[in-house]
Amino acid sequence: MIGIIGGSGLCTMEGIVLKERKKISTPFGEPSGPYEIGEFSDVDIIFLPRHGPGHTIPPHRINYRANIWGFKQIGVERIMSVSAAGGLRLRMKPGTITVLDQMIDMTSGREGTFFDGVNGVAHIDFTEPFCPELRKAIISAAKKSGIRIKKSGTYVCANGPRLETKAEIALFAGFGADVVGMTAMPEAALAREAEICYGGIAIVTNYAAGITDKKLTAKEVIEEMNKAAGQVRKLLKAVLLSVPSPRGCACGEALREAKV
Repeated sequence: MIGIIGGSGLCTMEGIVLKERKKISTPFGEPSGPYEIGEFSDVDIIFLPRHGPGHTIPPHRINYRANIWGFKQIGVERIMSVSAAGGLRLRMKPGTITVLDQMIDMTSGREGTFFDGVNGVAHIDFTEPFCPELRKAIISAAKKSGIRIKKSGTYVCANGPRLETKAEIALFAGFGADVVGMTAMPEAALAREAEICYGGIAIVTNYAAGITDKKLTAKEVIEEMNKAAGQVRKLLKAVLLSVPSPRGCACGEALREAKV
C-alpha cells in the first residue's frame, strides 16, 4: 500500500478507482479526515488531505501523530508527501517541482514523537530524512514522464500559520535551505518512527519574503498549486508504477537499534 498526503485535489487523479472512505480513531486523537482508499493499476492507494476536507486545519494544528498512525494502522509502507513551499533562491522560481533530500526543523510546540516516555523512548537515525529508495523512484519516474524537476532540495519547516519575515528568510537561506514550508515536520520524523518510507515533493508556489519585491499572498499560493496540479498528478501516477516491491531500504527497520 502506498499513502499520499497532500491537498484535496490529488485524490481526483484520472485512473484511480475510489473504493472506500475509512474513518480511523487512534491513540493520539483524530486524523485530519477519512482516509480515501483506492486503486491504480493494481496498486492500493491511501489518500489523506493533510489540512482536512475543505482545507480547514492550519499547519500548526494538524494532528501529525494521528495522521501517520492511521496510515500505519491501515498497512501503508510508503508515503509520498506533496506540499507547497516558498523558494529561497532565484533559481527556485514558482512552478518548480523539487524532490526533497534534506530537512531543517524550525517548528515548536508540535507533538513530534510517538515515544514520549509513556510509550518508551527512541532516538531514530534521521541522517537522511527522506527515504533514498523512494527518492530514486520519484526521480526515475519524472525522467520517464518528461517532467522537469529539481533532483534535490533542503526544506526548512517553519511553524506558521503566518508567512515568514524577510530576516527569517535570509537566515534560512544562510542555513543552506532551498525552500520553506510549514508541514513536513514532524510528519517526516513520525513516518520514520512508524518505519514507513517517506518521500517529499515540494511545489514552489512563490518566492519567499524578500527574495523579490513582490508582496506574498495566499491567493498566489493556491493559484500556483492549481497550475502545477496536472504535472504533479502525472508524476505521482508514474511513481506508483515504478516503486520497487518489496522495499530495499532501511526505513522498515528504523526502530531496530533506536529504542532505549
